[in-house]
Amino acid sequence: MPPLHIEQITPELTWKLRHRVLYPIGTIYDMGMPEDADGIHFGAFTDKQLVGVVSLFQKGTDFQFRKFAIDAELQHQGFGRQLLQYITGYAIENGATRLWCNARTSATGFYLKTGFTETGEAFTRDGIDYLIMEKLTNKKPAPK
Repeated sequence: MPPLHIEQITPELTWKLRHRVLYPIGTIYDMGMPEDADGIHFGAFTDKQLVGVVSLFQKGTDFQFRKFAIDAELQHQGFGRQLLQYITGYAIENGATRLWCNARTSATGFYLKTGFTETGEAFTRDGIDYLIMEKLTNKKPAPK
């Protein structure tokens, strides 16, 4: 597996991969979210090619990641695990006590293998079934 380089990117750089992997119906311009301006966006590169993206949103010590996508041709090679480990570390370094996502039911096995648990909350949006999954950290919130 070629080495992976992860860095912060602009929201617009996530759109093409979001579109191709997560939402192939519609246009690339539909990939932007109003809340993108409030997020931190990460790109995973190998051989200078963008192979993974994820967007991270913080509310206090709660961090939600959204639009996690790995190039379909490169899935099951460890890139998703590495990107998830990276943002988990980033969130913990920045005070996270909880990292969570709305996981597509087709991806819950991946999240379970990486230490996430199901919260029991589920929903369907645009014909896609989701489970809310979370990972609690050992970090204690700062005293008030």
